[in-house]
Amino acid sequence: MATLRRILDFLYGLSGLCAAFCLIAILGLIVLQMLARWTGEVFPGAPNYAGYAMAAASFFAFANALGRGAHIRVSILLNAVPVKIKYAMELWCFGLGTAIAAYFTYFAYEFVHFSWRFNEISQGQDAVHLWIPQSVMVIGGGLLTLCLCDNLLHLILRGEHRVLRDTVESHAE
Repeated sequence: MATLRRILDFLYGLSGLCAAFCLIAILGLIVLQMLARWTGEVFPGAPNYAGYAMAAASFFAFANALGRGAHIRVSILLNAVPVKIKYAMELWCFGLGTAIAAYFTYFAYEFVHFSWRFNEISQGQDAVHLWIPQSVMVIGGGLLTLCLCDNLLHLILRGEHRVLRDTVESHAE
């Protein structure tokens, strides 16, 4: 189990690292597009690539943010109720979140598969195969589903989830 835990934590950390690299790529694309404008050159597709990188950064960050406690949670309500009710609420939330993320990931896969099967091409100047940037939805959604399921199972088996309190309020204590 310790090996599985290390692998999962590595995947969540890797997804956060990928999100960070996507943000750096956005910065690089913006700077390159500015340089191209100043020199009178054209950088076709730069806004589209920046958009793809922004979507990738968002989806890659989901699982990492959940594990670090950076997602919005209703801690005020959870801290105000008795322990048994808090457990039931967390069980319901993680269960519903897992189901919704799995549902999204499944249909995101169907969407990407459709784009791949029919060889959809973007309508911008870049003319990229759309299944390539859309695949990030499936990967990020799958990692979020895995992370939610991981926390749900941990909650069921151990009585507590694995979401860390890495927020501003936890540093003030």
